[in-house]
Amino acid sequence: MSKKPLILEDYLNYMESIRGISQNTIKEYFFDLRTFFRYLKIRYSLVDKDTSMEEIDIDDIDMNMINKVTIQDLHGFISYVDKVLGNSNFAKSRKVASLRSFFDYLHNKIAIISKNPADQLEFPKTDNRHPAYLTLEECEKLLNTVLKNKNEIFRKRDYAIIMLFLNCGLRLSELSSIDLNKIRDDTLIVVGKGNKERTIYLNESCIAAINDYIEVRPKPLQGEQALFLSMRKRRMSNRAIQHMVDKYLRQAGFDTSVYSTHKLRHTAATLMYKYGEVDIRALQEILGHESVSTTQIYTHIDDDRLRQAVNSNPLADIKPKSK
Repeated sequence: MSKKPLILEDYLNYMESIRGISQNTIKEYFFDLRTFFRYLKIRYSLVDKDTSMEEIDIDDIDMNMINKVTIQDLHGFISYVDKVLGNSNFAKSRKVASLRSFFDYLHNKIAIISKNPADQLEFPKTDNRHPAYLTLEECEKLLNTVLKNKNEIFRKRDYAIIMLFLNCGLRLSELSSIDLNKIRDDTLIVVGKGNKERTIYLNESCIAAINDYIEVRPKPLQGEQALFLSMRKRRMSNRAIQHMVDKYLRQAGFDTSVYSTHKLRHTAATLMYKYGEVDIRALQEILGHESVSTTQIYTHIDDDRLRQAVNSNPLADIKPKSK
């Protein structure tokens, strides 16, 4: 495995230790920047033309090379991952974000480059198709499917898990990390991205589902604080929860290539926004987004609500007076 250049190691340490970025995001930054450095060596003919991308070492990347990077190199890289690697708009946007963050660190945080080549790097245009989510009726269908499980413990556990996804908009990692001692009355403390804690308020359906499961919850192994336990009486892993949710989605007739635990989070946000008149700033807080622009992805508004908004204008009923 290729070693990291020292400057890349320093950047990733800064993002993790100072900025508090999550481990998963740190890995994504590393993969994106490793791909970029490999591309630079291809672009400048520093490797044999027959060398595959995966075989290119980046441990010899130094500040001399980084100082030579121009906006044309960055544009060339985005074109390369698009046409050669077949990256989606989402993947290309992530790489743009990684480049902008890295060069901002070099220019503004530690001031070892005099000019930021990524300053004018734009995000690729993305389509405006609305991501998939379950309707209210489809949510009820999914929950009723869980209730058909004949194993009482798993039925109540799985029902509580899906109820939390659909009501609270939790991330998969947040749900799997729930501990019993983090639940107090109608509040739940979860650990989100960047190891940041936030408070989730539980509605009556969630409280009832959790209490129903706790009544039959197996005695855990010594020291295990997890709310949701596997067959082995240990904390359910992210993968186990994903498989469980996929199983019920299939049983309910949903396409698991379209729907997932993340789509359940999206569903919760959509239902809150559509039926609960939730302010976008409140929704941002509930979902644990750092930027409100991220929350706007979840607030696709249907035509009826747009029509209703226009018709609610107090001038909506004024008609021109005839002569």
